[in-house]
Amino acid sequence: MRKQRFLVLEDGTIFKGYRFGSDKETQGEIVFNTAMTGYQETLSDPSYTGQIITFTYPLIGNYGINRDDYETLTPSLKGMVVREACEMPSNFRNMASLDATLKNYDIPGIDGIDTRKLTRIIRQHGVLKAAFVNEEVDVDQAIADLKTAEFRTDEVEQVSTKTAYVSTGNDLRVVLIDFGKKENIVRELNLRGCDVTVMPWNSTAEEILRLRPDGVMLSNGPGNPEVVQDGIEMIKGILGKVPFFGICLGHQLFALACGATTFKMKFGHRGANHPVKNLATGKIEITSQNHGYSVDPETVKETDLEITHVALNDGTVEGLRHKELPAFSVQYHPEASPGPHDPNYLFDDFIQMMNENKGSVING
Repeated sequence: MRKQRFLVLEDGTIFKGYRFGSDKETQGEIVFNTAMTGYQETLSDPSYTGQIITFTYPLIGNYGINRDDYETLTPSLKGMVVREACEMPSNFRNMASLDATLKNYDIPGIDGIDTRKLTRIIRQHGVLKAAFVNEEVDVDQAIADLKTAEFRTDEVEQVSTKTAYVSTGNDLRVVLIDFGKKENIVRELNLRGCDVTVMPWNSTAEEILRLRPDGVMLSNGPGNPEVVQDGIEMIKGILGKVPFFGICLGHQLFALACGATTFKMKFGHRGANHPVKNLATGKIEITSQNHGYSVDPETVKETDLEITHVALNDGTVEGLRHKELPAFSVQYHPEASPGPHDPNYLFDDFIQMMNENKGSVING
């Protein structure tokens, strides 16, 4: 007989379901993801650090877990909510079930609840604090605990590499700043022959430029970009000295370093089918996204940046480019895992930018 588990929201809503994964209780910020595939990449995405993920697609785990599709070696999400967790996955690449994988990483899950209702609550009220409770709950006490709960704000430090390392190539030298990178960023650069040095989130501009890179990439990552002051100062130090390309959190930090501001979204963008318009070409790209903060478009007007991409669903800023210097960024994930390959060209644009500026910038 399966053990019960309760999902408690800070607004007082309680969902009754069943345990899978770890037996531990947990608290975190609850969000939803609308992707229909890619649950392994999602659960291993460091941008979900400290969060409880709700999958809107009803069956999760049906093709199992394999060793090749992880975006990080140690997933850091707080928990997982699904309508149905598949107990017997079927796929030639399958190596472990979702349940066994979550147990291995000590991550709790709950299934058997109405995820449609939960998603509507989050869309109506915005992101909420939530808790997994394993026994019958004292509602008043559980809600009181959530209202006073203070979650960590050093998510980037939690997930970033502690020491620099190299993923070798034989062409352009790229420094990748790890704010909580997805492994597919490294893969995409390696596929284009780049020699990639991955460096910690708090690396200084001097340390980066000392390596004489042809370009710098600013990775995705979790949490509030305004907290990552070391990253903002680093960007100010390399701006104009070496070409760079920012993704997701890296995009937000780029904007902050140039004088724009960011704000927390009501429930964010998390999924694999988000339409984005490229303002230069007029083309629509179907993108993967995972972010809870966005750049304020009004404040961009007071900077040396220009908006290059916008989200069609809500008009938010999805891309920026410096008007004078070799630097650009996007809010979505062009490494495309999970998701389609529409925006993959941005890596090629970065390669072209590095080649065009080779020898014309001060990189050390």
